Amino acid sequence: MAKPRKVIITCAVTGAIHTPSMSEHLPVTASEIADAAIGAAKAGAAIVHLHARNPEDGSPDQSPEAFAPFLGVIKQASDCVVNITTGGAPTMTIEERVRPAETHRPEVASLNMGSMNFGLFPMLKRFPNPKHQWERDYLGNKNIIFNNSFGQIEYILTTLGPLGTRFEFECYDTAHLYNLKHFLDAGLVKAPLFIQTVFGLMGGIGAHPDDVMHMKRTADRLFGDQYQWSVLGAGKNQLPIAAMAAAMGGNIRVGLEDSLWAGPGQLARSNAEQVTKARQIIEGLGLELATPDEAREILHLKGADQVGF
Repeated sequence: MAKPRKVIITCAVTGAIHTPSMSEHLPVTASEIADAAIGAAKAGAAIVHLHARNPEDGSPDQSPEAFAPFLGVIKQASDCVVNITTGGAPTMTIEERVRPAETHRPEVASLNMGSMNFGLFPMLKRFPNPKHQWERDYLGNKNIIFNNSFGQIEYILTTLGPLGTRFEFECYDTAHLYNLKHFLDAGLVKAPLFIQTVFGLMGGIGAHPDDVMHMKRTADRLFGDQYQWSVLGAGKNQLPIAAMAAAMGGNIRVGLEDSLWAGPGQLARSNAEQVTKARQIIEGLGLELATPDEAREILHLKGADQVGF
């Protein structure tokens, strides 16, 4: 009898998009981020994707020192795979964005595969009274371009690749898949590629089922059996797209970075709650969760004993 397929759940626990005024459940302090990651891992996430924040006002903080307190705690409490962002926030320089992963040498780092308009301003309609001025300025900015040029992508690859860190390639539109194919053909990345297709963020591809199918077809044509597919649906799209992708052979990313919600009008109380819902989808389809070590094997990771924290 054939063995059930193993599905990797990634949980992105805080990110740099949502702000503290939107939900009291969004992790901000190092202890909150650590607890969120450990809870997500216990609920079934094989990978936790991590950003850091200023504990005073919740603003994104991409200093290596901000990551150190929770990285050690997570490693002591869990065997989950740690993925450190190189996206940071769209307003940061590439040097700022790469420093935490360069310093801490995780098994996985995220890597955005193209520049794009980045529109957060519609969120102000739902959350019109932020507590902090930085939130209002950040969310209201209609001129953000998330800069990920070919030179910047190459800089991250050549900085982190020699450290044994592999990548979660975040692709917000079809062109980003073609950008990744360029780097594969140039020999700067190697299979198996872990491709995270992102749906529903303003400035990227939409969240219609046709969009999901289009990205999957394009990736299949470009990469064949050289990649592992995962999906990220923003906001209300999180679980519908997760269900669609799991049924199509993909992996799933959830977490409060991508969506604050557990259901219509219902804020998620924790990252673990979203992981649990994703797990129910996976097991309802007769599939099984990948353990952290199974994820390491699937993605050819270096192992937790080779990180710098």
